[in-house]
Amino acid sequence: MEHSPFFSSYVGSLVADALAMPVHWYYNRDALQQDYGRIDRFLAPRNPHPDSILWRSRYQPLNERGDILHDQAAYWGQREIHYHQFLQAGENTLNFQLAREWVTWTETQGTGDPDAWLERYITVMRTPGWHRDTYVEEVHRGFFTKLAQGRPPKKCSVKDEHIGGLAHVPALCSLLYEQGREEMRHRIKEHVGLTHAHANVIRAADTLACVLWELQEGASLNHAIQAQAGDWISLKKAERWREQPDTHVIGNRYSPACYIDQAMPAALYLSWKYQDDFSAAIQANAEVGGDSCHRGAVVGAITGFLHPAEVNTWAADLHTPVHIPPSERTGR
Repeated sequence: MEHSPFFSSYVGSLVADALAMPVHWYYNRDALQQDYGRIDRFLAPRNPHPDSILWRSRYQPLNERGDILHDQAAYWGQREIHYHQFLQAGENTLNFQLAREWVTWTETQGTGDPDAWLERYITVMRTPGWHRDTYVEEVHRGFFTKLAQGRPPKKCSVKDEHIGGLAHVPALCSLLYEQGREEMRHRIKEHVGLTHAHANVIRAADTLACVLWELQEGASLNHAIQAQAGDWISLKKAERWREQPDTHVIGNRYSPACYIDQAMPAALYLSWKYQDDFSAAIQANAEVGGDSCHRGAVVGAITGFLHPAEVNTWAADLHTPVHIPPSERTGR
């Protein structure tokens, strides 16, 4: 990882997630501003969360093989509970904690074997206290329901079409790039497919990997998006929208919600518009609300690649430190 050209993409995704964490899934922008104001630093979440729909979410494990909520189950079904109520300022949400776990585990084990990773994923998710996040996404609940039914781990993937499926992609790029572009793409699609069986999520993961690869080969972001993501976003339209408020573009033109068909182009738009300023990009992503944490996998990775020194400044304040190799501290 110390010499990975994608290291700043990985850390950038962690920073974008942690910045958005307290305002994650706010759809009422007035409430977001009233509760937190300008999102220009890491903040702790607080209750009540006015847009929380955790009270409508249900998960009853079939048996101990499916028990992944542990002591957080007591908060499900309650109104105005913040999805990440016990996380501290600068702390990552569950999907990005899993991405960090994949990096640590892979570096320790010296392998990214999919079967072995699934066993590690199952182990940590069933370990009480491994994380302190109250919300566990639908994809994890679906996976562990199938597991509790007796299916083998590789048969537990869910056709989940949410952008949360991209949370591991920057981490995967950082460790798999030495295998070459095509093998990296294959391994990323395979990894994402372990939990997210939806074709559009796998396609979006591949798109993000290809955009990042173009950047490390020296392409401009405009060229990278046109070459690799033209089926997700039109830069001609984006240019016409540039002067419009972000809350209009991500709200009226693209939904701020989690579904990949809207969330992916929304994330690409913010990455493109703020490509010259990492901080502005991740702040805009947080402040437009919706599924801001998971859009951060794209916004943080792309703009983080372009601005590694700025990423490292933010990374110093993450709740769980990320080791910055000396060669990375002032950029590539």
